[in-house]
Amino acid sequence: MVSWKDDKELFEIARKELFVALVGDVLDKMGYLHQFLPPKIKPLAPEFILIGRAMPVLEADVFEEQSSTTKNEAMKQPFGLMFEALDSLKEDEVYICTGASPNYALWGGLMSTRALKLRASGAVLHGWSRDTNEILRLNFPTFSYGGFAQDQGPRGKVIDYRVPIEIEGVRINPGDIIYGDRDGVLVVPKEAVKEAFTGAIEKARGEQLVKKALEEGMSTVEAFKKFGIM
Repeated sequence: MVSWKDDKELFEIARKELFVALVGDVLDKMGYLHQFLPPKIKPLAPEFILIGRAMPVLEADVFEEQSSTTKNEAMKQPFGLMFEALDSLKEDEVYICTGASPNYALWGGLMSTRALKLRASGAVLHGWSRDTNEILRLNFPTFSYGGFAQDQGPRGKVIDYRVPIEIEGVRINPGDIIYGDRDGVLVVPKEAVKEAFTGAIEKARGEQLVKKALEEGMSTVEAFKKFGIM
């Protein structure tokens, strides 16, 4: 039986031995059939790999930077609760944000600088990011629609964080594992983590045996019959 002592060890195994598609296949077998975020959410650099616990953030559109007539205290603050949300990030957490229309950027270079200092794992945006060159220089794993410079300041505010969110039908709860590479971003529900990653690690190690057998000339029919993996 595959085991790991903590998240840090699991994440290291995932980075070295696994890839997102493999864990997604195991979740399919477990009956979790809708765990991938929309394919338009891509890494800013193809080599970016992201894995960590979800810190969900809820954004909303606004139509003025500060409101004097609002009943909501967060609406009186520039960016709403964004700074509080960002400062709450813990080591190996992923800032994952939704709720906004795709008309402005939800993440940028200074946010990446702060998140790096807090040892966060990365950011996933259901929308755009900006300051792309700076983020790439920082090498901070950021997944979004791509780069778009328009600021959220007068257009959007964070209204809550560490709450359940949904991205196009995929539920994300605080503490779920977010796993992303160039092929997509996967949400692994916290209650499924042990089974999903145990199965993925076993499958990955089994696939190495299949690969060796194929390289030595075994047919795919024979390999699948022997190993049950393809």
